[in-house]
Amino acid sequence: MSLLSQPAASLRGATRLPGDKSISHRAALLGAMAGGCSRIEGMLRAGVTQVMLQSLADLHIEWRWDGEVLVMEGAGHKGFLPPSAAGGAGDTNALNCGNSATTMRLLAGALAGQPGWKSEYPQPVFVLDGSNQLRKRPMKRIIEPLCEMNAEIRSIDGTGCAPLAVKSAAITGIEYRMPVASAQVKSAILFAGLYASGSTLVEEPSPSRDHTERLFRWLGARMDIQPCRARVFPLQEPLPPLAFRVPGDFSSAAFLLAAASIVPGSDILIQGVGLNPRRTGLLGVLRRMGADIAEQEHSESAGEPFGDLRVRARPLQGTVVEGDEVVDMIDEFPVLAVAAACAEGVTEVRSASELRHKESDRISVLAGELRKLGIAIEESPDGFSIHGPATILGGRAESHGDHRLAMSLAVAGMISKNGVDIEAPECIGESFPGFHQLFNSLGGRLG
Repeated sequence: MSLLSQPAASLRGATRLPGDKSISHRAALLGAMAGGCSRIEGMLRAGVTQVMLQSLADLHIEWRWDGEVLVMEGAGHKGFLPPSAAGGAGDTNALNCGNSATTMRLLAGALAGQPGWKSEYPQPVFVLDGSNQLRKRPMKRIIEPLCEMNAEIRSIDGTGCAPLAVKSAAITGIEYRMPVASAQVKSAILFAGLYASGSTLVEEPSPSRDHTERLFRWLGARMDIQPCRARVFPLQEPLPPLAFRVPGDFSSAAFLLAAASIVPGSDILIQGVGLNPRRTGLLGVLRRMGADIAEQEHSESAGEPFGDLRVRARPLQGTVVEGDEVVDMIDEFPVLAVAAACAEGVTEVRSASELRHKESDRISVLAGELRKLGIAIEESPDGFSIHGPATILGGRAESHGDHRLAMSLAVAGMISKNGVDIEAPECIGESFPGFHQLFNSLGGRLG
């Protein structure tokens, strides 16, 4: 299977995006933990969130779709029950997290203390597993802090990767200083902290996404939040049910922002997209490069800001991206690289070694695929540099099973001479269902 992205004359029109992936994951898990019936509108319906929902079903959580609204009956004070036959990879009783590291890490934190604050219930054992790709992702970064909380969690094969075995236990709060900023690791610890005895503090070397903190506080969990510090206190009663709309995913908007900035004559409006400042680092970088992006119609849902973004094509200039800015746009570097190839001068990315631990080694595979298209890119241990403007010739390229790389290659095809034919594009559906149809509705030529 392949996806051909051909040169576009211009991109024009208005559109809405699928729900935010990060918020959808957290909302589903919190709805499962809450007491009562939650209604979550605009939830992302894609591969990565489907494995979270299936895992919750295997934990005996009842949920259903009512149109585009996810309706869930939370476990409340009962806690999660172990699956009888979840059909996970390598274990018939495992929870299958597919390719989703977010699902595995958040579930590990939530399961570690289940149902720790109601001791009359038995303490079950859970197994978390997934695809071969997920089994390569580092899990020691959550195993170590959870073990400090006296959680019973281990890597079954001893590699520090999945599959993981988690036995719910009486856990205790800790003060943990993270060596590397990571919203997933922070969230795993904070979810466990809801069931710990005593408070749990997480400190980061730089700010990361704060969706977990915002949702906890909105639901009434006792929190103390300061820059790079989040302290959560144990629940005294179940969380209340959720009722809100998930904003559009900014990481999905990134492909539209980049494409409309570099395809001449483009003018598009992206409606209802999440504008959490810990997610919108790409906005600042593109604007520094000269992009014409205006924010309109601001509002808020469940503590999360959102609004409309209008973007019009304009010549770009190279820039340097480093430091805290890297964390705020860690998922957007593949498409930034495509925009940088169209910009005048050098764009250099530093302090981004975390990119080597995503769905793929994003620095290495990105460089390899862009070179196939005629783009000169130089790798470094923690980033890359691109000298533009380049003539993007096009040709055949591979997704490497990385949805963000595949979509970035599609954007490159829109500004190429001969189009880009992307092999194995089905991974795009993991996070952005309807990607090529949405672009085609704006004037793209994907098929």
